[in-house]
Amino acid sequence: MIIQVHSGNTAYFECFASETRLRMIELLNVRPMNIKELAAELELSSAIITKHIQKLEDAGIVGTESLSGLRGRQKVCRLLPDTVTLQFRTPEAKDLRQYSVSVPIGQFSDFQVKPTCGLTSEQALIGMVDDPRYFSDPERVKAKHLWFASGFVEYRIPNYLVGSQNAQSLSLSLELCSEAPGYNENWPSDITFSINGVVIGVWTCPGDYGSQRGAHTPAWWNMGTQHGLLKTLAVRSDGTYLDGVYLSDTTLSDLGIRYGEDLRFRIASREDAEHPGGVSLFGRQFGNYDQEIEVTVHY
Repeated sequence: MIIQVHSGNTAYFECFASETRLRMIELLNVRPMNIKELAAELELSSAIITKHIQKLEDAGIVGTESLSGLRGRQKVCRLLPDTVTLQFRTPEAKDLRQYSVSVPIGQFSDFQVKPTCGLTSEQALIGMVDDPRYFSDPERVKAKHLWFASGFVEYRIPNYLVGSQNAQSLSLSLELCSEAPGYNENWPSDITFSINGVVIGVWTCPGDYGSQRGAHTPAWWNMGTQHGLLKTLAVRSDGTYLDGVYLSDTTLSDLGIRYGEDLRFRIASREDAEHPGGVSLFGRQFGNYDQEIEVTVHY
């Protein structure tokens, strides 16, 4: 997750101006806790803790879920982001315009996958698990979570540039993780990202996350993987960055972006990789982040 340092994000930074909220983040880093547990640990009332949690939840730092307990319903809180990068200066944004598109994870234009694999909407499985044929099913466009042990899915990103407009930077934000049978949080996977057939970088995901329910994962889903990690790719004139950290020397000029041609964004798990650990993708109503593949082009 990348947070731009400007006045519009004041509410986010206010979350860290309170020692109480910082202590809550420390406690939730150890394990998820309910409101009563946090109140007891910090020696504060549940009402005060609830107000602090609301602020952290509004900022996307903490996710909550109402679960049944021994004494009725309880609000369980957990940390959402693993890493946050503060962006103080954005050279690409100077005197630039932009357009943004949200690409649903089920609207892939090409694929080649091997089991374990499957797709599901927020309401039900799409077809049968471990049967790649259902990645061709018309219902695939409704997918909010998909997974495969090896292969790729590819998306077409519309190119709205006209006339003399030239792309100056391209960013893509998505929630994903590895794919293990069931789940395994120590299951590294080398995930390769490419645009227009050009590899922009490889990220090794640490695991496949299933021990904690995703903040937006439907209650009926009990098939293992619950959420991923939110990652942001940025292709600029000086290279490609992942969450603000240098990933490769692939630049925007290497991608061959042409007027009137869509961009092809591929997410792959190669069988010949050092860690061939598969891919799990999450869209709205699934995982910890209520989003699809979010794309922004500065020009």
